[in-house]
Amino acid sequence: MTVALLLLAAGALLWPGRPRVVQRLRPHRPRAVLRPPPAVLAAATALGCALVTTPVVAGLAAAGAWAVLRARRRQAGERDAQAQVAALAEALGVLAAELRAGRPLGDAAATAVAGCPHPRAAEALRPALVGGPAPPGVTAPARSALDRIATARAVSVRTGCSLAAAVGAAEDDLRARARTREELDVALAGPRASSRVLAGLPVLGLLMGAGIGADPWTVLTTTPVGTALLVAGCGLEAAGLAWTRRLTERAADR
Repeated sequence: MTVALLLLAAGALLWPGRPRVVQRLRPHRPRAVLRPPPAVLAAATALGCALVTTPVVAGLAAAGAWAVLRARRRQAGERDAQAQVAALAEALGVLAAELRAGRPLGDAAATAVAGCPHPRAAEALRPALVGGPAPPGVTAPARSALDRIATARAVSVRTGCSLAAAVGAAEDDLRARARTREELDVALAGPRASSRVLAGLPVLGLLMGAGIGADPWTVLTTTPVGTALLVAGCGLEAAGLAWTRRLTERAADR
């Protein structure tokens, strides 16, 4: 049972995320899925592990489950932010094409908003074109582009100048940001994969020790010295993963 739990934990840590698609975006269809908070799932993990192992191992398993779930939610937020930027770029491209074709701003805005594949991006684009504050939850690049569009719309309403050039420039900026982000993700894929492989080596060591009859799991869970080493090893593992994530995030932000 304990070996199976270790394998499940290693699979959750090493399982690759979904590929980030920025240039070609499928329509975003939000689904009503019940997602308990990480604290609730961590408590359930601790309760389940407490029935089959020691309280220390149950606490470590709960902490690991909480960390994995937080990481999954963070990755989902990053994917949603990239999808939001890509959808807004597509909507601005449609808006620029409609304006260059001579359509009025109201009709062009309605077409662009209706064709936006991300609902949050569509909600943010509408007030930028008709006036009003942007809704919460908009990424910084999208908010910067929308502020430019709102300013250009106000100038266009006052002076009668064309809005297509400003919309096209905002679209180009968003697409350039998306390409840069995608290139950074490709460049950092190797270090991220290496950190995940290194994180799974302790589990491999436990399996190898059990294979030769050393029974390291019993030593780690039933002796005071082994328990202290288990806690220290898990702490160092978590610190190493957090430090690696911090390094990759700093490299991606540059």
